[in-house]
Amino acid sequence: MFSVVLTTHNEEKNLARCLNSIKSLADEIIVVDGESIDGTVKLAKELGAKVISTTNKSNFHINKQMSMDAAKGDIVLQLDADEVVDEELTAFIKKVLATSSEQVDKNAWWIRRKNFFMGRFFKKGGQYPDPVIRLYRKGRAKLPQKDVHEQMIVDGKVGLAEGHLLHYGNPTFSDYLRKFNTYTSFKSQKLYEEKIQITFINSFNFLFIKPIVTFLSLFVRHKGFVDGVPGCVFSIFSGLHHSVAYLKLWEMTQKK
Repeated sequence: MFSVVLTTHNEEKNLARCLNSIKSLADEIIVVDGESIDGTVKLAKELGAKVISTTNKSNFHINKQMSMDAAKGDIVLQLDADEVVDEELTAFIKKVLATSSEQVDKNAWWIRRKNFFMGRFFKKGGQYPDPVIRLYRKGRAKLPQKDVHEQMIVDGKVGLAEGHLLHYGNPTFSDYLRKFNTYTSFKSQKLYEEKIQITFINSFNFLFIKPIVTFLSLFVRHKGFVDGVPGCVFSIFSGLHHSVAYLKLWEMTQKK
């Protein structure tokens, strides 16, 4: 049995594209929805998914783990609603499903992602191949649920899947800024919990050093310049992630 699991929050515009890329192969589709106010839930049910409603948590990996726990399949694919399974990955999953667990020594597989940003898929800049563990044997993988960018912890060997996930996480710059705001708010809360103080040294580090180091790492070391203007913009704003999170921490400490 093959299960596909997702976590959603206002994903009406992405959900059909995602599920249509894999629903012919799935024996069950489970969607854990966090208080969507658009047509996500209705659409998910129309596409044959079982919907579990819960709260929209700032660390959405908690809801992801909830969807993983609900899966009944021996093989599980965890997707984001803005991802699409390409034909090569579909063929690979079919091969996994056709092979008994005794014949394969892998309990999970890395899947490469092609990330779409400002009209193109990245080729460099630390954004390709961008491997993520998403395909796994039931009960052999879990999320730590401590951060929004964490990888699954796997009990056993991890292989590399053929094919890709096409990731349309930031189809427009406005979409990117909306998520940028969400992620920096989450990061500022983590900084607060880690008791990072507002000092001259920390201010210099978060406002200047970290942004510059991140930009140079992505744009120069990881060859983000290959991706032209989108690569430059992504490298700049990835650096600014540190500055904005720190400024939100400063604002938070002022209020408290």
